[in-house]
This record gives sequence, C-alpha cells and structure tokens, in this order.
Amino acid sequence: MQGDAIVEAKDLKAYYITKAYGVERTVKAVDDISVSIKAGEVYGLAGESGCGKSTLLKVLLGDFQPPLTVVEGSVAYDFEGQTKDATKLSEQDKRDIRWNKVSYIPQGSMHVLNPVRRIQDTFHDFITTHKGTSKSQSYDMTRKYLRDLGLPEKVMRSYPHQLSGGMRQRVTIALATILWPKLIFADEPTTALDVVVQRGVIQLLKDIQQKEGSTVVLITHDLGVHANLADRIGVLYAGKLVEEAPTRTILKSPKHPYTQFLINSLPTFEERSAREGIPGRPPALDHPPSGCRFHPRCPMAIAKCSSIEPKMLELSPGHRAACHLLEEPNHAAA
Repeated sequence: MQGDAIVEAKDLKAYYITKAYGVERTVKAVDDISVSIKAGEVYGLAGESGCGKSTLLKVLLGDFQPPLTVVEGSVAYDFEGQTKDATKLSEQDKRDIRWNKVSYIPQGSMHVLNPVRRIQDTFHDFITTHKGTSKSQSYDMTRKYLRDLGLPEKVMRSYPHQLSGGMRQRVTIALATILWPKLIFADEPTTALDVVVQRGVIQLLKDIQQKEGSTVVLITHDLGVHANLADRIGVLYAGKLVEEAPTRTILKSPKHPYTQFLINSLPTFEERSAREGIPGRPPALDHPPSGCRFHPRCPMAIAKCSSIEPKMLELSPGHRAACHLLEEPNHAAA
C-alpha cells in the first residue's frame, strides 16, 4: 500500500464473460485501471452511463459474481495495518468486514428497506446480526443515531411506503453507516431525487463522513454532486480511467477532451445559450475501439489516437490524464 491509502487497485481488469450457443462474449467493463484512495477522503467516480462506474464499484467492494470476472489485478484494503485483497475474500472475510468496516449505499432505497417491517425493526435486524444486541438496545442505538443525524424519531415507527423518497434514502444511508464503517461505497445516492432533496442527502453524507472521518467512494453522473462532496475525481470512459485530479483542479482545468466535454456540458446560471453535448455515443465494450477509446468521438483526435493507446501521464502532483494531445507540445489540451 502507498502512503495512507485505504484502498489500492492495481492493473485491474474485470470483464463480463458469457457463453451462449457455443459463442463466448467478453465485455471489458473495467480494463486496466489503477487507483489509490486515501483514508478519510471522498473519492468520486464520474462518467456517462455505461462507462464502467458501477462495475468498478462492485469490484472495489469485493461484491461480484459471474458473469463478472476479475481476470487480472488486485484490490488491496488496508485496515489498521491488516491488508486483504477484496477480489479474493472468503465468505467469512466478507462477513467479518461487511458493514463493520466496509459499507454500501445503493441507489434504490425501496430495494433495501423491508416493505412489511417498520424502520426500527429493520435497524434491529441489521444491528443484532453484527452486534448481538437486544431489541431495546438496538432501538436506543437507532434512536440516538437518527437524532444525531437530524432525522425525526417518528420515522422509526413508520413503514417504508409512508416515507418520502428523500427520507427513505436518508434512512438507507443511516442504516448503512450506523456501525461506523471506515470505508463507504455509495452508488448514485441522489438519483431520482429533486434538487432540494438532493441537497439534504448530500449534507447528510458530508456530516457522516466528517464526524467519523470515513473514506467514501462516490459514484454519480452528476458533477454538481461531485463538486459538493468529492475531494478527488476519477473520470471513466469506456472502461478506462482517462483523468484523475483534485475536484477543484478537474472542474477548473480539465485536460482530457472527454473531461472537457463533461464539464462544458454543465448548465450555469449565467449562461443562457444551449450547452454543447458530447458528439456520438459510447462504444460497445465487447468490441472497444483500438487506440484511445474516445477517438471516434473526439474532434481533436490526431493520427495515432486510432491505433496507439495513450499512457497515463502525471501532469502535476495529483493530476494525471491519458491523452496523446498532452504528449504533443503543439497540441496540448487547453
């Protein structure tokens, strides 16, 4: 492990491998990605739908099964000097670290909360599985935790369908973090919520992360959420990491053409004209383009982009990107 990294993926390749009617199909959803996530930071993963964000999250979480297969690389966890490879966890290892040390916040709250049990009973089921507490103890623990997070006590006696979408998502976040895990994976936690409710969910995540100093790996296609939460952002395109930098740097000075298109497509209060979208569409990952995978859509592509895969370049401390334009002094990305 490097420095104070709590998660470090090296040369990670995770493919969906299926076989039907004698034909094997391989989808290269995560293809040779290396990332190092520091303890106590919020690390954001950004990119269009289908770029590999959720697949990468599954592998980093160590929660995957066929047809998703890790064909190469490793994901090292470092918990107080004890290192484990998340891609090779036994079932006992998973039980030992899941929710106590590693937690997961899904995007669909109704898929997590039992529709026929009150919220307090769902918390009890969850807590007692890991802590062996009595019902009164788990209720007290839940009541105090919800109060500390600014959630009304009355939700404990509610059924999931009696809560709004935003409140259900807050409760889901509370459920996933009540045991104070050191590492939290959040998959599109604000999806399908309106802007006002999103703000409350973002603030809740901020509060939890700051109170305990947990590490959060956040997936969202909404760069506005990243701007409010993330310390660093990794940008994925077609299964590849194309740029990584501190949030302020990547929003103010993106270097990869794909990242530039993502940033420039964001609406602003001052801008009244239509924003420019990204031309074309993402490639199919069972037959990704040769060379730079973005070159068929990139108006700045040069000859070698179609045949030679660009290397990840260190542009400044903490800022790296993979683009041939950055190697050419006369074609440096703006």
